[in-house]
Amino acid sequence: MKRLMILCGLLAVFILSACTGQQNTEKEFAAKVGIMLSDTGLGDGSFNDGAFDGLVRARDELNILFDYREAPDGNYSDHLTALSEQDYDLIIGLGFSVQEALEEVAVAYPDQQYILIDGVSDVENIISMTFKDHEGSYLVGTVAALASTSGVIGFIGGVDAPVINRFEAGFRAGAEMADPDIEIITDYAGSFGDADLGRSLADKQIEQGADFIYPAAGYTGTGAILEAQAQGIYSAGVDTDQFYTAEQSVVTSMVKNIDTSVFNLIQELTEGELSSEAYVLGLAEEGVGLAEIRLFQPGDKAQALITDTQQKIISGEITVPETIQ
Repeated sequence: MKRLMILCGLLAVFILSACTGQQNTEKEFAAKVGIMLSDTGLGDGSFNDGAFDGLVRARDELNILFDYREAPDGNYSDHLTALSEQDYDLIIGLGFSVQEALEEVAVAYPDQQYILIDGVSDVENIISMTFKDHEGSYLVGTVAALASTSGVIGFIGGVDAPVINRFEAGFRAGAEMADPDIEIITDYAGSFGDADLGRSLADKQIEQGADFIYPAAGYTGTGAILEAQAQGIYSAGVDTDQFYTAEQSVVTSMVKNIDTSVFNLIQELTEGELSSEAYVLGLAEEGVGLAEIRLFQPGDKAQALITDTQQKIISGEITVPETIQ
């Protein structure tokens, strides 16, 4: 009997220790987050890398646990389902290409909270976060028109979709504001992952007289920027400051502060509940902006125009179109 009592006591201590250990593990992290990256995945030097940086910062400063998935084959559903089977406080779908799969999985897991970045969803358990890309692109267009000596500039989109059309709309409007006579060449690649195609489109635009190219096209855009540098003309980066991609060509970049936006989102999550049903981030919210201007030195009048334009967008005096006029 005495041996049995001792054995029961040890078992009780073991169970208590196991439960305590489980509680400590659960309390170890302020939040647990999963993210489904867009098709180009890590290493794009742009959208995916920026979001990842925001999560790394949240891990280091907010003590969160995060996991990520890449789907270069475009099969997001399996990865999202796998993430949804785990105990995450939030699952992020990055990029409009993830939207369809995210919505299907969100319906199947109604108690799981999701957020879609760069798209708008009506599914109840998906919060949407979008950026006013057109506002940042308006400033790039202004700089491009001021920097161009040929009077011809180019835009290259990854795919012909509303989210990329916003970049073109803002770029066109900003350039035409700065120079009503500017000629703007536009091409859509149909791909975000083909650097060689980006190079060939840039080459075609340069042959047509373009001396400043603004691509919004992921890896395809990287190819365009490198071709611009190879042929000695200006270009602009997108999403992150891409100056170091082509230091002899990239004048500035339309910066989408995805890293800060993801960090702020996670911070809200760790402090309670997410505060918004939809986040729309523009110049005023510091969701987008213009990177440092290099290579091209605007004169006092040109610099004043750039600064004044940014202030007028923030104040609402300038309304930037979201669709091509």
